Amino acid sequence: MRLLLVEDDAELAARLMRRLGSAGFAVDRAGDGLTALDWPDLAAHSAIILDLGLPGIDGLSLLRQWRERGIMVPVIILTARGNWQEKVAGLNAGADDFVVKPVHSEELVARLHAQIRRHEDHGAPRLRAGDVELDPVARAASRAGAPLALSAREYRLLELFMRRPGHVLSQADLLERLYPLAAERDWNTLEVQVSRLRRKLGPGAITTVRGLGYRLEP
Repeated sequence: MRLLLVEDDAELAARLMRRLGSAGFAVDRAGDGLTALDWPDLAAHSAIILDLGLPGIDGLSLLRQWRERGIMVPVIILTARGNWQEKVAGLNAGADDFVVKPVHSEELVARLHAQIRRHEDHGAPRLRAGDVELDPVARAASRAGAPLALSAREYRLLELFMRRPGHVLSQADLLERLYPLAAERDWNTLEVQVSRLRRKLGPGAITTVRGLGYRLEP
């Protein structure tokens, strides 16, 4: 899952990106409000972490403009200010949640997962396709009741497939969602990841649709 972190503090941003990366997220970063305002492919992100005290455009103004444009990606505000008036202003501007600095990465990750699940409107927390089951809360998967040993990237790939079983996912779409914008997106690496996941899921689980992409069989 891809995130956009809008944070002008380079040291804090680097620390958060490391922690979120280790939790299985691919993280892009915008260092100021103007950059974030016109961020490309924003709808491809699963959530946004937004600082309020930004140069260029403050966080609340930025959030209002996103919502006015119809951008409904979940937004968690990251702020050093914890008074209730600011929270009300943030919620009125369209924020989904707040995390107050100093940030505890475990709390932030838990809030991210909660907002992403809510936004994607999955009534049941567990996802199923055939004999494969995935628990987004525990970040664990199993096949026919036996745990699957997956790398962080394999898990993210499986989750993308299991949120749309029976649908063809293009290579371009998978690359966009698996890798940060600044990272090198390599087609061969994706094919290797799909092949490894296919072996773990068993024959026939993931079908290659020539010229279109891949499909997880429901």
